[in-house]
Amino acid sequence: MKLPEASNFIEQIINEELEAGKFESRGNAIQVRFPPEPNGYLHIGHIKAMCINFGVKDKYNGKLNLRMDDTNPAKEDYSYVNSIVEAVKWLGFEYDQLVFASDYYDRLYEIAEKYITDGNAYVCDLSAEEITATRGTLTEAGTPSPYRNRSTEENLKLFREMKAGKYPDGSKTLRAKIDMASPNVNMRDPVIYRIAHVPHYRTGDKWCVYPMYDFAHPVSDAIEGITHSLCSLEFENHRPLYNWFVEKAGFEAPLPRQIEFARLNITNMLMSKRYLKKLVDEGFVRGWDDPRMPTVMGLKNRGVPPKALKKFCADVGVAKAYSVVNQAQLDSCIRDELNETAERAMAVLNPVKLTITNYSGEEELDFDVNTMQEGSGVRKIKFTGSVYIDRDDFSLNPPPKYKRLQKGGNVRLKSAYIVRCDDVKTDENGEVQEILCTYFPETKSGSSAPTDIKAKGVIQWVDAKYGADVQFRQYEPLLKDEQYPDQDYAERLNPESEKILYGKAEEYLANSEDGKSFQLIRAGYFKKITDNGFVLSEIVSLKDSFNK
Repeated sequence: MKLPEASNFIEQIINEELEAGKFESRGNAIQVRFPPEPNGYLHIGHIKAMCINFGVKDKYNGKLNLRMDDTNPAKEDYSYVNSIVEAVKWLGFEYDQLVFASDYYDRLYEIAEKYITDGNAYVCDLSAEEITATRGTLTEAGTPSPYRNRSTEENLKLFREMKAGKYPDGSKTLRAKIDMASPNVNMRDPVIYRIAHVPHYRTGDKWCVYPMYDFAHPVSDAIEGITHSLCSLEFENHRPLYNWFVEKAGFEAPLPRQIEFARLNITNMLMSKRYLKKLVDEGFVRGWDDPRMPTVMGLKNRGVPPKALKKFCADVGVAKAYSVVNQAQLDSCIRDELNETAERAMAVLNPVKLTITNYSGEEELDFDVNTMQEGSGVRKIKFTGSVYIDRDDFSLNPPPKYKRLQKGGNVRLKSAYIVRCDDVKTDENGEVQEILCTYFPETKSGSSAPTDIKAKGVIQWVDAKYGADVQFRQYEPLLKDEQYPDQDYAERLNPESEKILYGKAEEYLANSEDGKSFQLIRAGYFKKITDNGFVLSEIVSLKDSFNK
C-alpha cells in the first residue's frame, strides 16, 4: 500500500506500523478520538489536539470519535457537552460518531469485576488521604494496603455492595493490584472506582460508583477500536498504566497505542480549564465566551476566523518537547487572514472635529472595499466638509518629522481631499475643540487634475453629519507577564485587559450585520456587534510584532 508522506513524528510512527502490517487484521483502518471532559469550555490548547487528531483522520482516510470522557458527575453537564459540539463544528471539523464514556458504564463495571477475578484488583478501606500517605515518594516505595490480600470472593462481594449503595462516599475504593514499589508512582495500585452518591447528567441515579479517568479512558479507547490515543505530554508517565489496563482487560490485538505530543503553551495566556472556570465564577470575565478568554467560544466571539487558528496550529507544528509560543505569532496568523478577507472602513476612537471652511454642500466619494481582494470594488461614502478625525492625528506642538496634521500643514483625508490647517479653537484648558481647515478641490482622490499640492500623511475620518456614535472595546492579554512563572494566576491578571472608548464610525458600519469583521483604517481589526447599542469590538491590532 502507498502511504502518505509523514509530516511529523506521529505520522512517522503510524507509517512504520502500517508498513509492519500491524493493522492488516482490521483492513489497515486507522481510528482516533478527541476525548474532552465536559466540565468546561474548550480552549485554544484543545484546538491543537483537534488539529492533530482530525489531521490523522483525514490523512489516513480513517475515523474519529468525539467522545465525552464523563466520569466525574459532580462537575459535568449537558451545557458543556453542547459547547464542545458547537466548538468542534465551528472550527469545521467533522467527526464520525459522538460517544460518551458513560455509554460504557456497564461494560467498564464488568471489566472491573474481571480484574478482581483475575487477581488484578481489590477493595480498599483506606481513605483518600491514607492512600496518598502510603503511596511513597519518587525515591521510596509505597506501603501496601492492609486490604491488598483480600480474597477474590470478598472483593467481589464488597465491590457489588459498593455498587448497590451500601457504603458512604469515601469509605471504600476499588484499586488496581500492580506494584507498590514501581519507580512509576502511577503504577502503585491506583484507584479504579470510587463511591460517589451523585446523580450523573446522563445516567441519573443508576450508579453510585464511578470509574476513574485513568481506567475509563484507555478501556473506552479499546472498546471503540481506537488505534492511536494521541494526547499531550503530561500523560507520558501514565502510558504504562494505560497499557496495563487495556492488556489486563483482555482485548485482542492490535491494542490502542498512546503517543504523546507537547501541549500548546502561549505567552500571556491562561491555559487551564480549572483557572478559566475560576475567572468565570469570580466575575473577572463576563463568561466562558468573553472575547478575552482563550476558549474556542471566546475566540469565536472575538471574531477570530477558524482558518487563522488552524493555520497557527499548523505553523507551531507537532513537537515532543515542551515550549512556549509567543502570542504575537497567533496574532500574526489572525491578522494575515483578516487582511485578506475583512472589508475596509473608517472610524475614529478619540474624535475631534475638523471643519473645512471653504466647502459647502455634500457629495459621495469612492472608497475601496478591500484592495487585497481582486474585484472587491468600491462603495460610496458621504462627505459634507465637517468631519471627525482622531486627536492623535493633530498636534499643536508636533515633534520632528511629524507626518500628520499641524497648524499650517497639509494632510490627506483618506479617499477625499488634501486639507490645510488654518486655525484651531481651544477651551480654557488649551484642549483642542475644533480644527479649521481649507481644502483643495483639485486634490480629490482618484482625480487626474494636475496639482503641486502635497500631503505628508493620510488619515482616516468620519463625517460629522452621517457618522454614528459607537462604543469601542479594545483588549489586551488577560495575563500581564510573557512567561509562565510558578505563581498564582490571580497575581498575574491584567486589570486593564479591556478598555472602553467612545467615538465615531461610518454609518455603513452601524448598518452592517452583527458579527461582520472590518479593518478600521489605521486603527485595527474590529467586529461589529449590537450590545445595548452600536459596538465595535477589537479582534486584533494592526501592529505586527511577530518576526516571520
